[in-house]
Order: sequence, then structure tokens, then C-alpha cells
Amino acid sequence: MSTIQEPLGRTGLIRVYEGRVVAGVCAGIGRRIGLGPWVTRLLFLLANLVIPGSFLIVYIALWILMPIESSVWRPAPPVRR
Repeated sequence: MSTIQEPLGRTGLIRVYEGRVVAGVCAGIGRRIGLGPWVTRLLFLLANLVIPGSFLIVYIALWILMPIESSVWRPAPPVRR
């Protein structure tokens, strides 16, 4: 059975453990687009200044939709003999 989180996991948009402060959403987005977690957090805060309340709504939605890093399937490394 597929979940709503699988398409995001396949594209690399996952909540990460490294660099996380609350849930790893900004760190995951930053990793996916090639920015640092703090830069991504600042961009989220700037978006909140432009559209008040948008940060909270989008962050909570992504917290629910983005899979956790450890739950994303990764192929096993090749076995060396």
C-alpha cells in the first residue's frame, strides 16, 4: 500500500536528523535544494513576514507529509568479496 509520503521520499524531500532543530523540515528542504538549514529557515521566516501565518501552516503540513529520513527506503550497498 502506498502512502502520501512515498512520492516525496522518492524525490529526496525528507525530514533529516542532521541539522534539525524542531522536526527537520527546513533542514530537509535545504538539503534537497542545496542550501544550508539556516538559510532555509531564514527564507521561511521572510515568507512569514510577507504572508503572516504562512510559515506555521506550511511547516505543519510539511511535517506531516515529509517522511522521516530513517523510514525512506534506500538500496543496500553492493557486497564486496
